[in-house]
Amino acid sequence: MKYTIETHELTKKFALQKGFTDFFLHPFRKDEITAVEDVNLKIKKGEIFGILGPNGAGKTTLIKMLCTLILPSEGTAHVNGYDISKDSGKVRESIGFITSDERSFYWRLTGRHNLRFFAALHNYYSDDAEERIDELLSLVGMEDRGDDRFLSYSAGMKQRMAIARGLLNDPAVLFMDEPTRALDPGAAQNVRKFVKEHITGDEGKTVFLSTHHLPEAEELCDRIAIINEGRIVAVGTLEELKSALDKPDPGLGDVFTHYTGKEFEKGAAPKHVYPGRRRMMGGGRPRGMRF
Repeated sequence: MKYTIETHELTKKFALQKGFTDFFLHPFRKDEITAVEDVNLKIKKGEIFGILGPNGAGKTTLIKMLCTLILPSEGTAHVNGYDISKDSGKVRESIGFITSDERSFYWRLTGRHNLRFFAALHNYYSDDAEERIDELLSLVGMEDRGDDRFLSYSAGMKQRMAIARGLLNDPAVLFMDEPTRALDPGAAQNVRKFVKEHITGDEGKTVFLSTHHLPEAEELCDRIAIINEGRIVAVGTLEELKSALDKPDPGLGDVFTHYTGKEFEKGAAPKHVYPGRRRMMGGGRPRGMRF
């Protein structure tokens, strides 16, 4: 297997719901939003691969397809040699997914009890589960707090527990969707150090990282892809991306602006999701999304 992650023309379209009047007047018209379009990527084993883009550019949708949480509309992708559409179960067995939104933890349970629950979902039971949980609690520095309730943890501790959960099945690939978004600078630096030194350094795992923090991408990523309005507009090492700019000593922010035409705004709320990507099948004027 030459590449751990490989995509070919990967595309995701979402259908827009119609209001009663629209359905009555145009019952056969199909309105769609293209969230991700014709993505082609090749990511090697042990690589930290970052993806940057404006809000609503399609980063999370791409990650969800690669994690088999949603199916692609067109194209194909292989993760660890498995087709995300045909071998979704095998894909899920070989990956971990970490996000900054950890509402899926049970806050009234202890950290250890949470990990036991998620271990059972991976078919880890009894002694095997306890051994793996003890190993991971020690690995993320939570061995002394593992028996405390999750609700008592700081933001940094919760994120460390999220990393432990993502590593329960010893995945070959770890998908991280803005993992340091809610953390203070010190906690965020600890997470970056752990990813760089242990997850890829010691374990040799592949990391697919979505981030809104430019210094984080510069510090961690071996290569970076920039996605804009659903399409990958640039991919390469930091130096390769900078070399395309006719500017002395450009930064990653300059690269981002060059390829997207937008100023990078860390943590900015999206004003328009998927701007300009509505596909009107059968004509008609653009309308707002209805949910």
